[in-house]
Amino acid sequence: MATGPTTPFHDLDHVNALPRVSGLAMSPDGARLVTTVATPSSDGTAFRAALWEVDPTGERPAVRLTRSAKGEAGAAFDGDGDLYFTSARPDPDGEGDGEPRPALWLLPRAGGEARVVLSRPGGVSSVHAASAAPAVFVMADLMPGASSEDDDAALREERSKAGISAILHDGYPIRFWDHDLGPGQPHLHAVRPVRPRRGDAAAPGTVDRAASELRDLTPGVGPALLHASPQVAPDGSFVLVGSQREVGAADSCSELVRVDVRTRRRRVLATSPDAEYFPGPVSPDGARAVVGVETRSTPLEAPRVSLAVVDLASGDLAPLAPDFDRWPIPLAWFPDGRSVLVVAADDGRAPLFRVEVATGAVTRLTDDDAAYSAACVHPDGGTVFGVRSSYGFPPEVVRVDVASGEVARLEGPAERPRLPGRLVEVETTAADGVRVRAWLALPRGANRTNPAPLVLWIHGGPLGSWNEWSWRWLPWNLVAEGYAVLLPDPRLSVGYGQDFVQRGWGRWGSEPYTDLMAVTDAAEARPDVDETRTAAMGGSFGGYMANWVAGHTDRFRAIVTHASLWALDAFGPTTDAAHYWQREMTPEMSVANSPHLHVGEIVTPMLVVHGDKDYRVPIGEGLRLWYDLLARSGRPAAADGSTDHRFLYFPDENHWILSPQHARVWYETVLGFLSRHVLGTERPQARGLGLEPPSDSSDAGVPG
Repeated sequence: MATGPTTPFHDLDHVNALPRVSGLAMSPDGARLVTTVATPSSDGTAFRAALWEVDPTGERPAVRLTRSAKGEAGAAFDGDGDLYFTSARPDPDGEGDGEPRPALWLLPRAGGEARVVLSRPGGVSSVHAASAAPAVFVMADLMPGASSEDDDAALREERSKAGISAILHDGYPIRFWDHDLGPGQPHLHAVRPVRPRRGDAAAPGTVDRAASELRDLTPGVGPALLHASPQVAPDGSFVLVGSQREVGAADSCSELVRVDVRTRRRRVLATSPDAEYFPGPVSPDGARAVVGVETRSTPLEAPRVSLAVVDLASGDLAPLAPDFDRWPIPLAWFPDGRSVLVVAADDGRAPLFRVEVATGAVTRLTDDDAAYSAACVHPDGGTVFGVRSSYGFPPEVVRVDVASGEVARLEGPAERPRLPGRLVEVETTAADGVRVRAWLALPRGANRTNPAPLVLWIHGGPLGSWNEWSWRWLPWNLVAEGYAVLLPDPRLSVGYGQDFVQRGWGRWGSEPYTDLMAVTDAAEARPDVDETRTAAMGGSFGGYMANWVAGHTDRFRAIVTHASLWALDAFGPTTDAAHYWQREMTPEMSVANSPHLHVGEIVTPMLVVHGDKDYRVPIGEGLRLWYDLLARSGRPAAADGSTDHRFLYFPDENHWILSPQHARVWYETVLGFLSRHVLGTERPQARGLGLEPPSDSSDAGVPG
């Protein structure tokens, strides 16, 4: 156990209690900023979010706007400055029968308490609003056989009363990440305020936004809006969505569709069998939109992500900054309509960039060691507000001066927690001459005379990067225990150019693996790192790499593999996105890169972690890995069944371990496994697993 000053990361319950900031919404006049802050529920078994207002000037402290046991999400301002959000909190004016579903709520600009705008049996998935008009839209499921809200309610009641949970599918996919799809199908709806009748309390001719109804803008669309990501025109006259179009057996691609609000006419603006189109923000004059374009990968060609501008009258699509060798995500237009704000991973960061529409010129706006998200542009065009984080600090709301690039942290709802160490960079050159870099989190006191044991932590994706704070993969919990944690970006990572991705494509066990070993060598060469006490771990693709590492080297004393791919021949057809996997590897590639074929070479103790509700990497991968370790590995179970391997199984968790109490068990179990095999010491077992006596136990009454 590490000694010295304590931080929140020295106590996992304290880590769970840290406020978690995400998302940002700005009022049309730029005077208000609203973010979401999640904290543990009163019983400590879930995280609940609340809306907080942050002062754009940075002068006043943040103010909490909402409070409920169910929490709130999805803040959006309409053109009048009213704030909408979704919540399953009980309606104070309702009867309170049954389990509430997320409803649409309104917090008026003029003040007062939040009130329900719209409640329906199927709930509301998300809310989207126009920036220059009082127009509000929601995504909400409708039963396939329903042609009205009344039909939908009747079908849901019939299903509930009959106790039926079965779902009949006629297409693909049927699952997505952590939830089953159907029987409801996503639709885009306009929220129509109901005008009071003569004699009602409200003044005649006014709009009572506490009473609204839905107008389905996408009847008969089926399951096509699974990944719609609506973008509303400033005047609310139309909405852009990504709509799934079938392109073959059990496969689809995303095309760009314009939905006219008045006529409900749907017009396809961009479609191709070779690319996916993702709607981005609409220009201030409503004439253009910036679009995300991703080429459809093949086993030989990695996807490419770029930008385009679509003329919303003609449908003409023009590439935007085609020579920008990063993967940009469009966030907002500048008020003059001449440039677009984007974010893109870049060398272990994710800065903000300004892209000129006429020339494609790209200007980097931020130079700090941070990753930005959820950014918006002030109406004056000279200021950008956003959420930033890094592995040096969790998400926080900031103000960026466009001209100077100066970044100011605003008075937010959460302070930066004190870290148990420091963050440095490590880099090396691979055998083929390619630069490979990583973040290295070092504990306080690590030096030449007191080198820290090393944990190699491999990111998921694989098209990702260790560039922003993650509450799920938090190295500081390990640093607080005295470990140095290496966070590398091997081949396939984004932020290093297209060629960096391409060189690892379809070659998971080749360059990505050798990159990891090379940068680990570089870290171990440091005098403040103990190369004799090391471990490796990762989740999802990182778990795949952990499995591959286990079968190809014995340099590590312990390996932790979470939600990991094990036998690629079985994984491909059973994941929730088998159609994508078919474009990722040929059967021959799957054989060449499958970790399970090297199980006989595994001699390192392994901790396997898997959630039963994981649909992206199905539980079968974890079950097969566990059996193979015990029966066929180079370190199998003994004749009496004893083994150094462990399997931490979560029946109610999915690809991510989300609940606070299970996150604590995850870290306690990982730390215990590492302590035993890397440090040679024993830690108490995770609380709640039933493996330790209760903390208040005594010998009283126990037979002698």
